[in-house]
Amino acid sequence: MRMTVIDDTVNALVQARRVNQTASSVSLDLQDADAAYAVQAGVARALGWFDDLPAGSAAGHWKSGGPSRQAALTHAPLPPNGIWPSGTDARQWHFHLRGIEAELALRISQDVDATLAASLDLGAATRLVDAMCVSIELVDTRWAEALEAPALAKLADQQSHGALVLGDWQPFEARDWTQQRCLVTIGPRPALAFRGTHPLGDPAFVLPACLRHATQGGAVVRAGTVVTTGTWCGLPMAAAGDKVVAAFPGIGRAEVQL
Repeated sequence: MRMTVIDDTVNALVQARRVNQTASSVSLDLQDADAAYAVQAGVARALGWFDDLPAGSAAGHWKSGGPSRQAALTHAPLPPNGIWPSGTDARQWHFHLRGIEAELALRISQDVDATLAASLDLGAATRLVDAMCVSIELVDTRWAEALEAPALAKLADQQSHGALVLGDWQPFEARDWTQQRCLVTIGPRPALAFRGTHPLGDPAFVLPACLRHATQGGAVVRAGTVVTTGTWCGLPMAAAGDKVVAAFPGIGRAEVQL
């Protein structure tokens, strides 16, 4: 029964992506996070997202985060065709939603296997980071219920991932994240301003859990892997035609034309 639900969910998501339509999640009763992650993997296999990776390599880009340090963190490997440099014109890209998450992405400096990942605490994981950049996570959905879909259905749908926009990389340095400012401009609206609003207090907090997840089954996270680490701005919505700019003073900026 469980595999039937996983297979049905994979099929629904694959078909939705192929025809740029949404599917209903109402009858797809995933039981736990393991089932949702199995769906993620099944969708990736069906669509060949990671077929070009060397054998034994984990995905090169990940979305990771959670609402607080007390909550279970969740993770998703990201399809390479939706990884864009800042300044991308995405007006021809099909979206059902255009949710905006202003984030910081971190780049891993060395290969990480399951043994190393198991040993990591926050400090050790932070020392694996060699660069950071401003990123814009574009939130989208393949579910007709959109953001009202069950949490596990959204996790199965690559955590409602649409695309990831990456700004210019700069050397990583630890800082007082409680004082970090974030400015988000969406279309003609006034800029939204935030300070110290990362839900985990430190964007690197996701790394130990993300790296342990990514190395399950013997996969190796390769040097250069990118992890985007959670929103500083909540989830404001953009519309078709909007230009979106996220700026983190002292770090950089990223922008995308929707």
